[in-house]
Amino acid sequence: TPKEADPAKAETPAPKADPSTAAQGDNKTNYATGTPSPAAGKILAEKGISASNVVGTGKDGRITKYDAMLAEAGANNYSTPSEPSRDQERKKMSNLRKTIARRLVSAKNETAMLTTFNEVNMQPIFDIRKKYKEQFKETHGVGLGFMSFFTRACALALQKYPKVNAFLDGEEMVMNDFVDVSIAVSSPKGLMVPVMRNVESMTMWEIEADVKRLALKARDGKLTIPEMTGGTFTITNGGIFGSMLSTPIINPPQSAILGMHNIVERPWVVDGEIKVRPIMYLALSYDHRIVDGKESVSFLKTVKELLEDPSRFLLGF
Repeated sequence: TPKEADPAKAETPAPKADPSTAAQGDNKTNYATGTPSPAAGKILAEKGISASNVVGTGKDGRITKYDAMLAEAGANNYSTPSEPSRDQERKKMSNLRKTIARRLVSAKNETAMLTTFNEVNMQPIFDIRKKYKEQFKETHGVGLGFMSFFTRACALALQKYPKVNAFLDGEEMVMNDFVDVSIAVSSPKGLMVPVMRNVESMTMWEIEADVKRLALKARDGKLTIPEMTGGTFTITNGGIFGSMLSTPIINPPQSAILGMHNIVERPWVVDGEIKVRPIMYLALSYDHRIVDGKESVSFLKTVKELLEDPSRFLLGF
């Protein structure tokens, strides 16, 4: 008769492996942890990124090429975030900022402001700049930028649609036979709007030189009050900061402002075929008390047509 098994001598089953322990065993910490692969090391060295700031996702924590690419793009952020701050800081508004704030609120409250939009194929201007920019700079001592094209186009269009260049004084509409263009420029103290006088009689190189002069004075904080006083029309370029589209606010007492935006390659139909062209969206905000919808749309359409066929600058229409 078989002997009855002794419970004390029965085999104890082997303990089941802890999944978390098994996972750690597959990716344990050793000399490879935090060490970049040759390809990853090259990327980190080229970009000046320390391997200690990158979390490796490879075997045993090795830094892979993909980890290095993520770090280069600023996306490798696996570390535990520090405790978020709840501090606050109060700063007094500068006199300039308070003045700007008052004027912006006044413009919103005291004008019947509307905005109309259009788009411009910038390829013709790109072609002209590519062909003549070196010769232009050698001849005139300034670069051939976009502002001279836009300022010149606006000057011609403002002469064709004078109400866009006018302003209200009480119950009277003041019509200007000159074009003084305010250009919005950034400075350490904030947005400033110096004025270029009699733009309608300026050449392209004179416009570029004046834009450069005023921008440098704004940067250095040397703009005077007379240089920022007046203006019959404003151009602002949010595109340099990446803005795709905006509704700029009128600069009182002016009746309109043109907003330029970034240039993006978009599909464009040419003779029934789709082509890729550099396109910019334009926005014209205007005071409907002075400027009718037909005038505002026609003005912006004229600016568009001039920019898409810059040879018309020479002909003046």
